Amino acid sequence: MRIVLYTHSLVSDWNHGNAHFLRGVLRELQARGHDTLALEPENGWSRGNLLASHGVAVLTRFHRCFPELRVTTYGAEFDHEAVVDNADVVLVHEWTDPAVVALLGSYRRNGSRFMLLFHDTHHRAISDAVAMADLALQDYDAVLAFGEVLRQRYLRLGWGRQAFTWHEAADSRLFHPQPQATEAADLVWICNWGDGEREQELSEFLIEPSRRLRLSGTVRGVRYPEPAVAALHCTSLHYGGWIANVDVPALFARHRMTIHVPRRPYVTALPGIPTIRVFEALACGIPLVSAPWQDEEGLFRADDFMRAANGEQMTTQLRRLQHDKQFADELRARGLQTIRSRHTCAHRVDELLAIVAAARPAARSASQGATI
Repeated sequence: MRIVLYTHSLVSDWNHGNAHFLRGVLRELQARGHDTLALEPENGWSRGNLLASHGVAVLTRFHRCFPELRVTTYGAEFDHEAVVDNADVVLVHEWTDPAVVALLGSYRRNGSRFMLLFHDTHHRAISDAVAMADLALQDYDAVLAFGEVLRQRYLRLGWGRQAFTWHEAADSRLFHPQPQATEAADLVWICNWGDGEREQELSEFLIEPSRRLRLSGTVRGVRYPEPAVAALHCTSLHYGGWIANVDVPALFARHRMTIHVPRRPYVTALPGIPTIRVFEALACGIPLVSAPWQDEEGLFRADDFMRAANGEQMTTQLRRLQHDKQFADELRARGLQTIRSRHTCAHRVDELLAIVAAARPAARSASQGATI
């Protein structure tokens, strides 16, 4: 098949974690003999911020690290119809400009033969519902939502003809254990600060336990405000800013443990959806302790990682990982087994192809859907 992906950016993962999964999916499709093309806006905020802070060398490195991925940028005069005309599947990520979302829908409405899918991997359906409701999805063949609760919301509000659950996963070609690496520090936390949705939680589950246990380690990510950086300076954790996703597995390998602190919307309004870092961390075999979130879909086994209901429990769990190597090794093995058996991009491509087969019949009634 020929598959065209519209994404905010494939080249840049600056404050854009969705690029991780989309790269992995396209790489897996390419490995299976499918033809893929990613389209991203030439003036996207992620790409622009990355170039402004790190220069054009990052673009050269992306193409060197992912030579199989074809990426084209588009502007106001781009001929979208010519590019998608001979596609079998057009997958449109939810950060795509609403005007482009509507334009692609008009092609489908006017007889284009490609299957048109909308892919949502964010909490805006809850946090910015007005903007999402304005998206012209009536001509899309299906919505792919990265959690069952999000799929149900699309169906309930009538956004799109049918909806399927399609979780993110780890690119196992990139994310895997590196047993030859030497653990040099205690804790690594790789995540962007965000828009204040978890400021209190990061203080409780990251900063205070690290300070109390005097954990050595590393914090990477962007958009950290000055008070957050100042708080990190009161610990033994080093803040290093943005890190390319291709460098994350090696960073995991140099640390003994990591944590997961979900954004508040995923705890209160969209339960059952972890960040992609959970999949990636477990795929690398690093023990993980998670702040509270509800695994309503049973993505993981109870003992794939540790859980902490509050800062005190987080401190206790991190202390155990710090001092009990046998337990840490058992934890890393369980988490890795679950990723390899259920949550790689190869699994998600299997699911995508099944969705394409299931959604292809034209005589579908409105508001159908399924979990794949």
